[in-house]
Amino acid sequence: MNIELRHLRYFVAVADTLHFGRAAERLGMSQPPLSQQIRQLEDTVGARLLTRTNRRVALTEPGKLFLAEAREILAKVERATDLAQRAQRGELGELRIGFTRTVPLTQDIPRAILAFRQQFPAVHLQLEEMMSLQQIDALLERKLHIGILRPSTLPKSLVSKRLFRDPLMAVLPNSHPALKRVDARGKLAAKALAQEPFVVFARTAGAGVYEHVSSLCRDAGFAPRIVQEAREASTIIGLVATGLGVSILPSSCGHINIEGVSYVSLADPSAMSEVHVVYREDERSPLVPRFIKLILTETR
Repeated sequence: MNIELRHLRYFVAVADTLHFGRAAERLGMSQPPLSQQIRQLEDTVGARLLTRTNRRVALTEPGKLFLAEAREILAKVERATDLAQRAQRGELGELRIGFTRTVPLTQDIPRAILAFRQQFPAVHLQLEEMMSLQQIDALLERKLHIGILRPSTLPKSLVSKRLFRDPLMAVLPNSHPALKRVDARGKLAAKALAQEPFVVFARTAGAGVYEHVSSLCRDAGFAPRIVQEAREASTIIGLVATGLGVSILPSSCGHINIEGVSYVSLADPSAMSEVHVVYREDERSPLVPRFIKLILTETR
């Protein structure tokens, strides 16, 4: 017969009380089966663990050594069970999240990540800046649990939920003539920039903005004349401030305070970018729905 956890629990109960009757009461069983289980344990171990007389029960020397190990085994099983249950509830483990270059410029996403860390401090969050296409590949290859990006077309195996709309805005030097063409609502038509040199996010920056800007200009009837590409929003805005050209960026970049530039809302219906949270349809990690629920709450 192999030693089972119940044998260890029975033995510890008797060792704690040094009384078979009280131990049986604690365990919710009668005394004769308990005595039988302890004898079976001793037979399996091959050592006398307890001495029994009509008046008292005592631990033998082998019994004292066995008790210390039995307690440790039961404690480890309890810890292992607790860890497994907490992991199942999504309270610990690792969550790998990808995000594009412009996502940290929004306040909602970092706030959601902070809230998740505070609610689930035992979960290790691994954050990776990646191009949108890289995120999609990493999700398909199960190298990421969640992607935060500005999507275009996604594979059917991925689920996408919109976090928020991020309107596109024109970024102009303060003295730019197009500022005189802003309408009564404080908005500018994208076609007013048709003849301007553009400073834009590099396609390889992977922020998803390049495609949105190109689509917006195409809808307005022109292709942007790109004179400079950059990988950082602050660099683009700084170059606009020098007079190198104009730009179109998500409004979430508008908090970057660089002297000499004006941010103007665009009147075009398609002047809109969206930030989505993306994950696998067959994702089984309990951490993912917890994070998705939290981030959707924080961004709405």
